[in-house]
Amino acid sequence: MYLARQIGEVVRWQGGHITTKQLHGLGLSRSAIEKRTACGALIRVHHGVYAVGHLPTTPIDKAHGALLAAGARSALAAHTALALWRAERTWPEPFELISPCDIRIKGLDVRESKTLLKRDIRTVQGLKLTSPARTALDLAARLTTDELTKVVNDLRVINKLKVHQLRDVRDRNPYHPGAAKLNRLIGDSQRQPTRSELENAFRRLIKRHELPTPLINTHVGGEEVDAYFPDHQLIVELDGGAAHADDWRPAFESDRARVVKVMASTGIPTIRFTWNQITRLQNQTAANLRAILDARLAQRPQAGAPPPKASKGGPPK
Repeated sequence: MYLARQIGEVVRWQGGHITTKQLHGLGLSRSAIEKRTACGALIRVHHGVYAVGHLPTTPIDKAHGALLAAGARSALAAHTALALWRAERTWPEPFELISPCDIRIKGLDVRESKTLLKRDIRTVQGLKLTSPARTALDLAARLTTDELTKVVNDLRVINKLKVHQLRDVRDRNPYHPGAAKLNRLIGDSQRQPTRSELENAFRRLIKRHELPTPLINTHVGGEEVDAYFPDHQLIVELDGGAAHADDWRPAFESDRARVVKVMASTGIPTIRFTWNQITRLQNQTAANLRAILDARLAQRPQAGAPPPKASKGGPPK
């Protein structure tokens, strides 16, 4: 009875599994293990790994056995890791794992990687698996661009994956089969412009191309905007990664909500320019902005209420 309780305590945290090494540690000899296997008390699921009493039925329990078979330095990976990150009820089989060692296990797909770092591994429900960023990298080569976009969006929304984590794992694995596709999705890994750099570049574009001078960092409709052309009733927002820290989704949502709020309260539309448009494509951007400003001015009524007032340094009181 005492031995049974000891075995039960071990398997409790391992999805109903126990290893040969652990059985030996509890005092069972090779012949004792063989006897328990013969009578069905132990059921061999992988080399050196046994289920106790019955075979596992849930993906979580099966994953515990797979990790025990692959060794302490292994982790669930690729589609298997994605299923766990998404909390899916069914997982694709065979289970996929990653390990710094070259391991062959029947019934499991174990891939070797020499670039795994501690930050590439997480623990969820007692199971080791690749981080959201490493999971996206490992899947990138197998997915279409649309599929990869959905996977990354899911990981960002559900698991708080950050852009800098994607760039980090890509930069550390430049020859990984998924690196190129992941790179196309997230863009280059260079430092993104700050808000002040965006504003200065936009000011230079305005001055160089002799465009009307807008109000910068002013308030319209109770919301702060990047640039406002009062005579043309046009708002310009400047998009840059560092202006909104690292997490693009909250920035995207809050920015769009702000634009909608301004449009709803004032009727003033907003256009957006990226860092690339303001710098590398500035001639084209200046021409487009001039055309929009001219069109807005032509549409203005000759008589009527003046444009909404803008204030510098804080919301209207």
